[in-house]
Amino acid sequence: MSFYLIQIESHLKILEIAEMAKKVLITRIIPSIAHELLSQAGFDVTVWEGNGPMTQTQLIERAKLVDALLSLGADKLDKHFFNECSHLEIIGQFAVGFDNIDVSEATLKKIPVGNTPFVLNNATADVAFGLMIAVSRKMFYQHKSIARGEWKHFQPLKNLGIELTGKTLGIFGLGRIGMVMAQRCIGAYNMKVIYHNRTRHEEAEKKLGCNYVTFEELLQQSDVLSVHSILSNETRGIFNKLAFQKMKPSAIFINTSRGAVHNETDLIEALTTGVIWGAGLDVTNPEPMDANNPLLSIPNAAVLPHIGSGTVEARNGMARLAAENIIEFYKSGKVPHCVNPSVLKKK
Repeated sequence: MSFYLIQIESHLKILEIAEMAKKVLITRIIPSIAHELLSQAGFDVTVWEGNGPMTQTQLIERAKLVDALLSLGADKLDKHFFNECSHLEIIGQFAVGFDNIDVSEATLKKIPVGNTPFVLNNATADVAFGLMIAVSRKMFYQHKSIARGEWKHFQPLKNLGIELTGKTLGIFGLGRIGMVMAQRCIGAYNMKVIYHNRTRHEEAEKKLGCNYVTFEELLQQSDVLSVHSILSNETRGIFNKLAFQKMKPSAIFINTSRGAVHNETDLIEALTTGVIWGAGLDVTNPEPMDANNPLLSIPNAAVLPHIGSGTVEARNGMARLAAENIIEFYKSGKVPHCVNPSVLKKK
């Protein structure tokens, strides 16, 4: 074969590979490891570099041009989206939670959805643990008082906190993150741990001595009630006025799962009227929170801008898993962390 024929054949092969490359849209700038892994695996990767999330119209327009989507929690992947983008072959979610995705519609369209569990357990549990301490000593409010020029002299009865040693930690949704939170509270404060799940967590009971209780008992017995559940029809708004009224007046409410699990209006009322001691939130409803929200000025509240997974290690791990879910799907037909695995069985 002549040199020129070899060159032509090589060029045709390159063109063929380029035409076969699957196209992936990453819907926000995330750690570069995701782009690197996908590119190294031969994918044609596009990243949305706009300021903030796309509108759904923008997302649909761009999703129609690709085979796979690496999405974030702010992306609204509802029935309308899937009707418009039923051609998608896989969705890799850059998060553990996936309440922004209509999984039933994705399943109907036979589109697998992958998420990123495990890698943010420590980071999120740290935020829950930190909020618990901050609320118990009114740290956020005390810090702001310095900026307001209110630190004048020692006041023995001013803005006292409460101690956590030996108290009862109640966990609503005892999963991987809840387990880490329980370990931290037992180790640091020798806290008794109770929990409420849809099903018993035998490992937690055996290893940590956690006790299963009903939801009513969880409300009544918890000194600190930490929410680590998913957002579902069952959990949406479950922490409302009635729930707060059943809690101890000395109780601390912590939510690092999803803002819609608690009713924010009811929570504000419970805090301002002394129904509960305090609240620490890494999630709000809506997000982002309005700068004039009363929770930001209540002495016994501490609010963070949804930074549960906000460490270098956790975000890199999320990017890696999200990319690996997509890569492995095209490599073997499997998705390492799939929230609707029934789709894979039908393929």
